[in-house]
Amino acid sequence: MAELPEIEIARRDLDKEITGRRVKTVDVPGTKKALPAMRSKQQFADLLEGKKILSVSRDGTLLLFDLGPDEVMVAHFGATGSLRRATSRTPQDPDTKVVLTFTKGGQLRLLDSGAEATLRVIAKNRYHKVFPDQVDLGFDPVDMPMPWTDFALMLRGRSDTIRELLLDPTFVVGLGPMYSDEVLHAARLSHARVASELNTQEVRRLYRAIVETVHNSIKYRGSGTSGHLDIFGKSGGFDPYLEVFGRAGERCRNGRGDVLTTVIRGVTHHYCDYQV
Repeated sequence: MAELPEIEIARRDLDKEITGRRVKTVDVPGTKKALPAMRSKQQFADLLEGKKILSVSRDGTLLLFDLGPDEVMVAHFGATGSLRRATSRTPQDPDTKVVLTFTKGGQLRLLDSGAEATLRVIAKNRYHKVFPDQVDLGFDPVDMPMPWTDFALMLRGRSDTIRELLLDPTFVVGLGPMYSDEVLHAARLSHARVASELNTQEVRRLYRAIVETVHNSIKYRGSGTSGHLDIFGKSGGFDPYLEVFGRAGERCRNGRGDVLTTVIRGVTHHYCDYQV
């Protein structure tokens, strides 16, 4: 699953690659399920063909393609989706759901081995009606830098465990099982600790771990551990820096302990016994 670093990398790459390009044709080889609220595949094509992409931005884990003063195309990756640059001669992956062909500069393809990734073209003034959860997004480690003291105020009075908070997009956006495990390990904190009970030093460690883990992953172009590839079809380079995720039974890379696992609400959590 793509988490915040991988989605931010896609945003940056796409903004460089396709900003200013005009959509010539739209093909939907997959089912219409990738186009929620569309009456037909042709309706989606009619909304996009001839439009120029003015910029690519990110709102939480959604990618927004600016189509002008009134409309935006919103991409949601779901659990297994991704966007891929290609030429018209590039063989089409069987998981291809949507293909945008530009007047110049090849194609952009939506791929998904499952059935969760979607593209929508909507009026900008309806964005929060269509995506109401975006109104209450939490701290964005990339787009919303803040002093650690403000972060500490966010923890005050919270009875959630810190792992629950890390996975809650209304607290911090874009962290899933992989990066939440890595953050907790970097902060040397147990998943079961209650947020409001952390002392000052622990709060500072947690804040630093969130920011540094996300930014370091972006620096190395994300992780391919879960099978995610970037828009050029390449795996990220952050995998050698993963301390615990996916390494059950191995020594963590800092050499201080073995990687253990436990299952929390059906999801495997990776940690070391010195996280307290």
